[in-house]
Amino acid sequence: MEVSVENLTKSYGFQKAVDNISFKVDTGEIVGFLGPNGAGKTTTMKIITCFMGSNDGDVKVGGVSVQANPEEVKRHIGYLPETNPLYKDMPVIDYLRFVAEIQNVPKAKIRERILEMVNVCGLKGEKYKKINELSRGYQQRVGLAQAMIHDPEVLILDEPTSGLDPNQIVEIRELIKKIGREKTVILSSHILAEVEATCDRILIINKGKLVADGTASSLRKQAQNKEIVKVTIEDGTNEEIYRSLQSLETVEIVDILPHYTQAFEVQSKADMNSRKAIFRLCVEKGWALTEMTPVERKLEEVFRDLTITN
Repeated sequence: MEVSVENLTKSYGFQKAVDNISFKVDTGEIVGFLGPNGAGKTTTMKIITCFMGSNDGDVKVGGVSVQANPEEVKRHIGYLPETNPLYKDMPVIDYLRFVAEIQNVPKAKIRERILEMVNVCGLKGEKYKKINELSRGYQQRVGLAQAMIHDPEVLILDEPTSGLDPNQIVEIRELIKKIGREKTVILSSHILAEVEATCDRILIINKGKLVADGTASSLRKQAQNKEIVKVTIEDGTNEEIYRSLQSLETVEIVDILPHYTQAFEVQSKADMNSRKAIFRLCVEKGWALTEMTPVERKLEEVFRDLTITN
């Protein structure tokens, strides 16, 4: 089910928490929502899930407006807020039954849905325990189960791995990827590696504005206006190769890479390409060019550029 955010704005007094943002998430797509604290991620998620109204713009879930028909939208959305909404003195199975009733799951299907969520979220061995007896990782699994108990087409997950240890993060990440094969998922996170490993697409929001939208690879390429290549050249000395590369008209910086034999990282000047010049240099010198591969910027660097300079 498609989620369409159209010119969304939310203000608190004179401050815009969300500033005229628009994007679409297609059916079956997992989209990561990134941004520093206070960027507007949680506010956007609350508007999508009908927990909060907007000042301007609209959100449509499956073509249904959150303003015109919020009750219909809620039927199609599962929401896991950053603060997991659990009644911790209840056993897992009783809590899921309680949530199923609130979500108007037909009585004849409640038992079936509970068993399915227990299986999907890996709660078989924990289903009769009280929630406060579970580890943080299993409590997050219960949170995901409550978000999915009514079989929504769209899942909105706000910091689903917050506070988890590395093993728990991997478990929840794999669970989200499994869920994402059938549902539309929007998740926010501060862990860039997690978003890159889990999501099909990344949205970056900063100061209420959408500053980037694309795959991790495309964002790195868009942000990199200076070509960087790793080259390995044989038959010359390190010093001679370094000086020759640095003298090329298109080259800005050359670094000798430690722990490699005669390997160099070559950064071109802005909007210039050095690959042909490097190849011609090796032919002229009689050197063997055994490697020339592009070096992509890390997602962390792209995120930092977009959220500090914008």
